[in-house]
Amino acid sequence: MASDKNVKIRTRYSIGEWYGRDISKLDQTTRTQMAELEVERDAILGNTCRYHPRGVCNKKGGVCTLRLYGQQGNGPVVGIGSPICVCPSRFFEDAIIHRWVGETILGTTEPVVLSEIGFLDRLRTNDSDEEDEDGDVIGRIDNVLLHPTKQPLDWCALELQAVYFSGKAMSHEFKMLSKGTSSGFAFPAQHRRPDWRSSGPKRLLPQLQTKTPTIRTWGKKVAVIVDEPFFGSLVGLDRERHLSNAEIVWFVVGYEPTESGWRLVPKETAYTKLESSVKALTGGTPLPKEKFETQLLNKLRSMNPNSPLLGVD
Repeated sequence: MASDKNVKIRTRYSIGEWYGRDISKLDQTTRTQMAELEVERDAILGNTCRYHPRGVCNKKGGVCTLRLYGQQGNGPVVGIGSPICVCPSRFFEDAIIHRWVGETILGTTEPVVLSEIGFLDRLRTNDSDEEDEDGDVIGRIDNVLLHPTKQPLDWCALELQAVYFSGKAMSHEFKMLSKGTSSGFAFPAQHRRPDWRSSGPKRLLPQLQTKTPTIRTWGKKVAVIVDEPFFGSLVGLDRERHLSNAEIVWFVVGYEPTESGWRLVPKETAYTKLESSVKALTGGTPLPKEKFETQLLNKLRSMNPNSPLLGVD
């Protein structure tokens, strides 16, 4: 009979924090009741959120973070590593990031925080005479932080970037949890994974490319909040030594376990230029032409080994 050491450990991602609560610390009854409501209502929109400044969750399903879980054979399901943020509101815990960004860039731990500030104006047509401030705005900055007393205005832009996930929807987890059949914490029902490649190049990159050039001409900085797993997905980020030389400042957060759940903690800052951030988000420098074309030929060979493009050996 194989020993426990030879039994493969299977892993899957599932809910880490749910409506601000560490799911692994919820009792089975609570988990079942929450899941039943999700299945019945197809999302508890408007439920309490302990992170969002308005105290209300606006994310369907209420999943704040993912976490990797592992199980060896029929043993207990255990959490592996720290949570991974999938909802930007998670970053708002106790205004920690606002104090951190404010102190680092503006020299104050009590910045004024403004949300959803319009940045791009929609081009007007000749037959459009109505003034509609909100309607004209097609691009917004997540937050703008202002020094509370300085004149002229001293401020910085703040962008928040959580990670998307690919794979099966969380509805599969809700359905499984609603049955309450497991005496312990159940192994995730379906496969999914954090998709940093979509979240970085497809979401965050266009935001930085659109906003940073103008903001830097105004003599201001762009702050970006991500967590450690997201920051770890960046490739070859070149850093500046001093804040004065930076156009973008990355603020990297982590999560520390407590008796009641996870607490957000500042981890590191990285001063960068826009160009460096773009390269890091897109995965580095392009391949040499010869190496790229070798990939083309190898792919073609696997699809059609008789292709005339492959030549004759």
